[in-house]
Amino acid sequence: MSSLILEAPVFTVEAALKAAEYGIDRLELCADFLEGGETPSAGTLKLIKEKVDIPVFVMIRPRGGDFVYTSEELEVMKEDIKVLKGLGADGFVFGVLTPLGEVNIGACEQLIEATGGLPCTFHRAFDASRNLEKSLEAVIECGFRRILTSGGKNTVSEGMEMINRLIKKAGNRIVIMPGGGMKPDLVAPLSASGNLKEIHASCKVWRNSFSEYWNKDLVLSSVPKYQDRVLSVSKEEVDKFLKVIK
Repeated sequence: MSSLILEAPVFTVEAALKAAEYGIDRLELCADFLEGGETPSAGTLKLIKEKVDIPVFVMIRPRGGDFVYTSEELEVMKEDIKVLKGLGADGFVFGVLTPLGEVNIGACEQLIEATGGLPCTFHRAFDASRNLEKSLEAVIECGFRRILTSGGKNTVSEGMEMINRLIKKAGNRIVIMPGGGMKPDLVAPLSASGNLKEIHASCKVWRNSFSEYWNKDLVLSSVPKYQDRVLSVSKEEVDKFLKVIK
């Protein structure tokens, strides 16, 4: 098996710097882990680009929830692309669906045009679409370079059969990048077609907060103890993937 590209989603500056140090090939920079990723701040991208020398693809998602956006939200997305491109984004990650669960080709083409030719990934909005094989063709038509997918299921393990079908159907027209609960032992079965090129894995770890005091009468998240932890990247998890893909 030839060497694969390993992309990691990162939600903090700390995680981005550690991921680059540990050998990740490309970053997907996001905000808000609990929402599954939203558009990060301009300051975050600027600082990371000053400190790492690997590509940074930026999530463009104006809010959590569904992937059906209003005209105003699409304008926000275009403006975010413009600003973040100016700060050195190497590519973008987004996806737009229609109310009926199909790829919104018109909206996606507008956003791709706004990137000025930078590579774009259609994210897991793909998995929320009505028919993945039909969506594959629509995403290719739009001009995306890759699709991030768990095969329409919650995890890559569950969606393995569909992912392999998509890889075969896509051929060399677009990269199918498995992601979502990705594990090192899934690389081999996904490589059976000989056309797997990239994988997406968080390699995440939670560390304890550095804070020595917290008001015990105050809870800022519905997730238990979320305020006591910070999301980072594990060298051990990165090494597990590098062992099987490099």
